Amino acid sequence: MSFLKISHLRKSYGALEILKDINLEIEEGGFLVLVGPSGCGKSTLLNTIAGLEPITSGEIAINGRDVAGLPPSKRDIAMVFQSYALYPNMTVAGNIAFGMEIRGVPKPERDKAIAEVADMLQIRHLLDRKPSQLSGGQRQRVAMGRALVRNPQVFLFDEPLSNLDAKLRVDMRTEIKRLHNRMKTTIVYVTHDQIEAMTLATKIAVLRDGVLQQFGSPAEIYNNPANMFVADFMGSPAMNLLTAEVQKTEAGLSISLARGSGAPLSLPVAPGKEALAAHAGKQVVFGIRPEALTDPDGSDRNARTIAEGDCLIEVVEPAGSDTFAVTKLGSKEVVCRLRADARIEAGQTARLAFNLDKAVFFDPATQARIA
Repeated sequence: MSFLKISHLRKSYGALEILKDINLEIEEGGFLVLVGPSGCGKSTLLNTIAGLEPITSGEIAINGRDVAGLPPSKRDIAMVFQSYALYPNMTVAGNIAFGMEIRGVPKPERDKAIAEVADMLQIRHLLDRKPSQLSGGQRQRVAMGRALVRNPQVFLFDEPLSNLDAKLRVDMRTEIKRLHNRMKTTIVYVTHDQIEAMTLATKIAVLRDGVLQQFGSPAEIYNNPANMFVADFMGSPAMNLLTAEVQKTEAGLSISLARGSGAPLSLPVAPGKEALAAHAGKQVVFGIRPEALTDPDGSDRNARTIAEGDCLIEVVEPAGSDTFAVTKLGSKEVVCRLRADARIEAGQTARLAFNLDKAVFFDPATQARIA
């Protein structure tokens, strides 16, 4: 049964519609990440769940109860903001306890809750400090602690890591994941960072211009994107999206990719892509992730359909654990992800392996996935 369910939700400011018929649901203890570019409506959606923004129409239900018309204090939610929103004149302990104090929770109970949360977040040694004496990561832990002592039905996080440096973001991401594994509380988390989305979520909702583009598990979103926007947005580096022509031969379906000044590269279509037959003789968009385009020795031994082709390497970028190479196919630059010790040099022709089990195909007119 769905614990948080959003049905046909719309949000408008006058004639401007921000959220357009959003339908989402997450089970109890799930971790829903709302992701998309700036201005896509993800923070507005979070604010409607919190009760900070009224909805124009639709329904928001938490644990079977419609909360759409209720104020934030009646929804049994807790929110962690991007800006931390700590009281500068209070100690860490005071900030964590403030909400409980307002609700009239007895002091012994407050002290116990503060101690438990401080131990969980490893901030017990900071309880007597003021926010000005804390680092960004420590302030974010305090903001999380203030939410945790509420013990709400749903936690809402609004880009909580965006003010932190790169290393601290990774550390805090791990802390949030560990916290969720321990507490099993339902979380809705907003981010524009698709790496955060992939690593934290049990379900991801990808938004664009107020429209839900795709909703599913991280694996579904990554491996089977519903359209070209999702394919391009999710993944770092992004999926390669190339113009190709579908060809039908006695051996089955294949695709043809322009290859610089040389002859086109012909690649077989993997089994299970029969929908592509309707596009024989036509152009489609061929999508393949950088890790599915690699050196032959680094290719997936469990793949059913691997094809090899010679490509002119234009750029080589060593990246420690991997080597990235850039070639040109289908009149576009293509990023390949090779082993760190792959012997490859710019300006030379290299043999590349295409894992066509991982390939996806899109209609260039509608941008929707064909197969």
